[in-house]
Amino acid sequence: MPTVKEILQTMDYGPAPEADNHVTAWLASHEKGFKHFIGGAFVASKGKDTFEVVNPARDTLLAKVAAGTAEDVDAAVKAARKAFPAWSALPGHERARYLYAIARHIQKRERFLSVLETLDNGKPIRESRDIDIPLVARHFYHHAGWAELVETEFAGYGPVGVCGQIIPWNFPLLMLAWKIAPALAAGNTVVLKPAEFTPLTALAFAEICREAGLPDGVVNIVTGDGATGAALVAHPDVDKIAFTGSTEVGRLIRQATAGSGKKLSLELGGKSPFIVYEDADLDGAVEGVVDAIWFNQGQVCCAGSRLLIQEGIAERFLGKLRRRMETLRVGDPLDKSVDMGAIVAPVQLQRIQDLVRKGEQEGGTLWQADCALPAKGSFFPPSIFVDVEPSSTVSEVEIFGPVAVAMTFRTPDEAIQLANHTRYGLAASIWSENINRALDTAARMKAGVVWVNSTNLFDAAAGFGGYRESGFGREGGREGLYEYLKPDWEKSLPAAEDNKAATLGVTPADAPASTGLPSIDRTAKLFVGGKQARPDSGYSYTVKSTAGATLGQAGLGNRKDIRNAVEAATKAGGWGAATAHNRAQVLYYIAENLSARAAEFEQRLVSYGHSAKAAKAEVEKAIRRIFYYAAQADKYDGRVHATRSRNVTLAMNEPFGVVGILCPDEAPLLGFVSLVLPAIAMGNRVVAVPSPAFPLAATDFYQILETSDVPAGVVNIVTGARDELAKTLAEHDDVDALWYHGSRSGAAAAEKASAGNLKATWTNQGRAIDWLKDAQAQGADYLRHATQVKNIWVPYGE
Repeated sequence: MPTVKEILQTMDYGPAPEADNHVTAWLASHEKGFKHFIGGAFVASKGKDTFEVVNPARDTLLAKVAAGTAEDVDAAVKAARKAFPAWSALPGHERARYLYAIARHIQKRERFLSVLETLDNGKPIRESRDIDIPLVARHFYHHAGWAELVETEFAGYGPVGVCGQIIPWNFPLLMLAWKIAPALAAGNTVVLKPAEFTPLTALAFAEICREAGLPDGVVNIVTGDGATGAALVAHPDVDKIAFTGSTEVGRLIRQATAGSGKKLSLELGGKSPFIVYEDADLDGAVEGVVDAIWFNQGQVCCAGSRLLIQEGIAERFLGKLRRRMETLRVGDPLDKSVDMGAIVAPVQLQRIQDLVRKGEQEGGTLWQADCALPAKGSFFPPSIFVDVEPSSTVSEVEIFGPVAVAMTFRTPDEAIQLANHTRYGLAASIWSENINRALDTAARMKAGVVWVNSTNLFDAAAGFGGYRESGFGREGGREGLYEYLKPDWEKSLPAAEDNKAATLGVTPADAPASTGLPSIDRTAKLFVGGKQARPDSGYSYTVKSTAGATLGQAGLGNRKDIRNAVEAATKAGGWGAATAHNRAQVLYYIAENLSARAAEFEQRLVSYGHSAKAAKAEVEKAIRRIFYYAAQADKYDGRVHATRSRNVTLAMNEPFGVVGILCPDEAPLLGFVSLVLPAIAMGNRVVAVPSPAFPLAATDFYQILETSDVPAGVVNIVTGARDELAKTLAEHDDVDALWYHGSRSGAAAAEKASAGNLKATWTNQGRAIDWLKDAQAQGADYLRHATQVKNIWVPYGE
């Protein structure tokens, strides 16, 4: 037996196994197999197929679970729909008591759930016991509070309905809590599909729901593989889909839900940067790397898998990191002294091995910890690649394993450029003792979560979610609850009718109806980069009034015009960096100039067929709406979230960047203003396609923009066929968000085409908004869709 002195010198640990007898007894009680949880009861599958759940650390069978069919999904959706009216009608306080009860039951079974999670997933018991399960309870406690407050804090909003939720295998019970807790707090009912590899804690949660007395059908759990998830996504009576998983599957879900009217939130892949500046606490940063990439065997969507190290300290830092790697223990995840457990399944281990092999073939140098791996089970050692390029496979592809890549940089600007050189945008970690440099870097990250001198911090009070191909929507905090609510006014919107007054073919102008001298022709051009521009096609189309009279011609924009407009918008990035006060002054100036020319715009609307009274009302409302968004430009604040750890967690509203906006036919001026102004008030740049039937109000409006100090490229106007241009905007990878108001089929096509870079979309689903009503056509909902929330975690104290 070693002496204490020898132990302190070697830092060797003896085994410290966690008992699993309670879990094995529970599994033995289900040796005939697990059923689905539907309508408050465990029910047999409509099919006969089952699948095996295996302990990845021992390659032993844990359980057999029902493989859900489309009929099982249908039964679960029907149970959720049946339960929805009563559950959503409960006072918030009563829903809060149910959520509180669930949280308490989870706490009472913390050790059981921790061991079950470790057996099922392969993660170390220290992580499931100290991180995952306490966070699960925290989410239900936190959202019990939101259930209590939702009626006052979210006045004018109601639940979405039946929510389909699909979760991954890396944090099985925690992902369940992230989705079920806010859905129930908001008054929704749920059908959840856990991952095929790790369904057991979800089924244990179903038992907790029964113990807590949750009404039948409020939570339903259907187990199965990808086909089961696809059936849930496709079900016509599901009102929302929430998905966490790979970007590839997220793209398929975006396409499958396009035009369905389903609300959608996606939390997808990542390739997160871990930036170490030369003034950082290097020992602290080394421990940060351990948490960033070897936590949960690197099977974390926000893992800090790209190490960016300032050149002057790179050799010293990597030396420290290699020494730290050698101390990590890989082995039985039920051993409390183990740092890394098992990879979730052989197929995932094979993927990691294949990508590592490709990294070596491409010239990367692989460092791996010299540690003995268990003979049985799916294990992989802590690994780092050096001598890699930013464009190498292992630098670009999400490996989803304990493998980091290390690169160097010289200046902060280079670090930021390298960090943002990815199609993802989920998280980033920044290490520096210079708070100015750290916060400046954080503000410039294209990521939804940024940790300063820390990494992989999570809390129910702070939103989590990504930019770009890491998805859209947030989970946790106030911003996460919005994903399970919708404005009350949306429920009664009528269907919009496409206006047929515009003939968007190449047509000659009608002969003028008046006699005598014709008026001097005023050509309506496109407006791109602050300049009037002729359409690339060289063609125009005739614009007519509702009575059929010719009003003029508008340019017939095409793909090249959209390309030019997006390029101009991209170059105008300084608009988002301008102070909110300065943006507000420009918006006030727009309102001032529109007011000075109100009579002219009223006459334009009269020419379309408006009555004089209606035209005057629309122009006055447009001026008032511009004032509203000018006022909001420096009032729509972020928040400081009250997270449990010692952090100032800043929830900052940031612009998307370039927003494509397809405007409605109804209210040609007011609809255009109501959509463009909130977007630019929040710092976005816009490529707007005005009403194809009545575009001349918008082309008149660019003269207002020219005289109102609006920087070139902030607002670009391309006239033409709305749905054709919508498709081009939706497919453009440099367009970050898309708003569409038109036909239902056009909305569906735009959503489907947006799947390429998974841009956030906001469409009217073919329904007509009353643009004169402030409750429908202005307000915080427009500003919320014009921004994405970045949570920056800033620690304080010694």
